[in-house]
Amino acid sequence: MQAIGITWRRLADNIRSSNTATSFRRLVKVAFSDKYLLYTNVTISVSLSSVGDLMEQTYEIYTGDQDNYDFKRTRHMGFSGAALGVLCHHWYKVLDKVIIGKTFNMVTKKLLLDQFIFSPIMIVTLFGSLALFEKDPVANFKEEVRDKFTTLYQAEWMVWPPAQIINFYFLPTRFRVLYDNTISLGYDVYTSQVKHNKSLKK
Repeated sequence: MQAIGITWRRLADNIRSSNTATSFRRLVKVAFSDKYLLYTNVTISVSLSSVGDLMEQTYEIYTGDQDNYDFKRTRHMGFSGAALGVLCHHWYKVLDKVIIGKTFNMVTKKLLLDQFIFSPIMIVTLFGSLALFEKDPVANFKEEVRDKFTTLYQAEWMVWPPAQIINFYFLPTRFRVLYDNTISLGYDVYTSQVKHNKSLKK
């Protein structure tokens, strides 16, 4: 996380001398360049995972399920977002190198690989990264996967197939994680709800 902060400060210093419109265009161009794309994707993932958790906590406070914001929980979700951002960054690069083209068959292959291979990996990574903050990480991880994996994986099939058709057909690789995280903000709210929902435990 410190490396990301240092990188963005250096980037801002290099761009600050230009006018606002030029600075923004240059920032976008540089941020989504090959050199900085990993940092950009991780930053996006951390930010939106945290926002999604805060939105879910706001709802829980409104319904009376909790009294105050738990910012430690939000930091943990942000950490998980960093792990997922790194995975997404490399997954899309590999996927676009292995399956080249935007025909119906190519998009279908990417979609099936994404759903059957990468989605389970993402869910397991979510639970694994959050389990690191628990008293008994291994036991917590096993319990979460056993009790909540199916719930999240079913939700993945509801949300991502139509969204990923647009992603794989229309967008270049460098914008895939940004698109993913924009679409998944609502899903991040649901993910936070499932993760912290004690009623799902068997």
